[in-house]
Amino acid sequence: MTGKHPDKDECLRMLELYNTPAHVVRHCIAVTDTAVRIASALNEKGYGFDIPLIQAAGMLHDIARVEKEHWKSGAQFVLRSGYKPESRIVKKHMLHSLKKTPEKLDELDIVCLGDRLVLEDEYVGVDVRMDYVIRKADGNKRFERAINKNRETNRALVEQIEKITGKSINDIIRGSV
Repeated sequence: MTGKHPDKDECLRMLELYNTPAHVVRHCIAVTDTAVRIASALNEKGYGFDIPLIQAAGMLHDIARVEKEHWKSGAQFVLRSGYKPESRIVKKHMLHSLKKTPEKLDELDIVCLGDRLVLEDEYVGVDVRMDYVIRKADGNKRFERAINKNRETNRALVEQIEKITGKSINDIIRGSV
C-alpha cells in the first residue's frame, strides 16, 4: 500500500472502520473538495501539487476528531494502514503554520488551508472560520492572538492565490474545477 494514495472509496472505508461520526465525514469531504479546487487552480498556473495525496489526506485529516489529540491517534491509524504521506499530513494539520508565499506551499499547506476555510461541511472563508475558532477559545487571550495572527497569514495567502489564478477564492471554490 505504501507509495499509493487511497482513493475516495478506500478513505470512506477507513473512516467507517474508525467509526468516524457522519458529521465529521461530511467535514472531511468539504475540506477535501476545497483543497482540491485550490490545488487544481494553482496547477493550472504551473504548480505541481499531488492531487491524489491532497484528496486522501483531506479525507482522512480528522478521522479521529472526537478523540483528544485527534491528530496523533488519526496519524497512527493512517500510518498503520500503510499511508505514510497521508499520515504525516494528518499528524501536522492541527498545529501547522502555513507558508506565507505560494511558491513554497506543499500538500500539507493546501489541506490545512482547505480546513481553515471550511466550517463543519460548508466553505465559509477565512474570517467566519477563524471567528468560530476564537469563540471556542472561550476568552483565552493568548490563543485568540495566535488565531488572529494565523487569520492574517491565511488572508494574505488567499490574496496571493487569487492574484496567481486570476480568480477570487469564492470562484475557485464554488466554480467548476
